[in-house]
Amino acid sequence: MEELDPITLGRARHGDEQAFAALVRHYDPGLRALAFRLLGDRARMDDALQEAYVNAYRSLPGFRGESSLGTWLYRIAYNACLDELKRTRAVGDLAEARDRAYTGADPLDALSLRRTLARALAELSLEDRAAVLLVDANGFDYRDAAQVLGIPEGTVASRLNRARAALRQTLQETWKGVANG
Repeated sequence: MEELDPITLGRARHGDEQAFAALVRHYDPGLRALAFRLLGDRARMDDALQEAYVNAYRSLPGFRGESSLGTWLYRIAYNACLDELKRTRAVGDLAEARDRAYTGADPLDALSLRRTLARALAELSLEDRAAVLLVDANGFDYRDAAQVLGIPEGTVASRLNRARAALRQTLQETWKGVANG
């Protein structure tokens, strides 16, 4: 994850709204992907991110740089998603998987794989899903993922191990059924 340039960050920390807008544009795609996959609904994602950006704007002058700006923003967005889940008391179904190229295959097979992966991700606990999305989909290292999630690095590793095993089993079962069907 590429960090925002220090000049823009400095201007945003001092209340420059255009610089803050540049900050949001820089991190928004990754934050949207995380929020959507945690919440499973675009409207809820928008609500959570609106709250996250307001909180980030208010808190940015106090950002001490103990972690990267990206890690700090992902933590705020993750907390906003948790708050959204608490407000609605439901974990939404995951509607779609990350749009990644799936080369060399029939487009219908690729679509089927994305749907299967989306279903498998939705079946994971919120905690396991968040670890997978941060590390595997967004490229965070264990240390930064641990900071975002507010847990030790070892817990990130155990959640990833459990989640990857569950995803692997679901995908293997699906493809075994396709091969036999």
